[in-house]
Amino acid sequence: EVITGLIKANITSRVTFQVASQVDSRTILDMAGAEKLLGSGDLLFVSADTSKPKRIQGAYVSEKEVEKVTTYIRNQKEILKQEEGLTENHLAEDLQQSLESSEGGGMGLDEFAGGEDPLYEEAKKIVIETQKASASFLQRKLRIGYARAARLLDMLEEEGIVGPADGAKPREVLLKKDNYETIDEENEEGWHKV
Repeated sequence: EVITGLIKANITSRVTFQVASQVDSRTILDMAGAEKLLGSGDLLFVSADTSKPKRIQGAYVSEKEVEKVTTYIRNQKEILKQEEGLTENHLAEDLQQSLESSEGGGMGLDEFAGGEDPLYEEAKKIVIETQKASASFLQRKLRIGYARAARLLDMLEEEGIVGPADGAKPREVLLKKDNYETIDEENEEGWHKV
């Protein structure tokens, strides 16, 4: 048997497209009719509510359309792989720079211990503009590790830009966007305290 009695008993709704013979139709629907369908999305539907099959026009998708869609998905996957490769290369370069600048002092974790992190101004700008301050948010936006993001948050707290940590909640941004304006002539980052 192709479809056992147990399967038929547990799946009460059935759909069939055009089949080659009346025997195939009886196997699926327990009645003839599917062999007379026109194809191209023409189907019969039987549910537990109705004993008589309903003829429905389903969406017809040609093999050419299926090929186009699968080719598009394959191409998108390749593009994503290339972008991931670029991101991995970017991260590898950052790690290499970190190791070189730490002068053999471990993994570069104390690299910016003096408060001279080059991403500080960018982190400050992101936090003020978005009014969001959490380590995971900075990790995503700046593409850095947790330890560095947490250090940046601590530096922002020392400067009075964000509030203290409150468990797992994001920190409160104390400095509102209205208190800052962008002035390109003032500095590279364009921030000037009003």
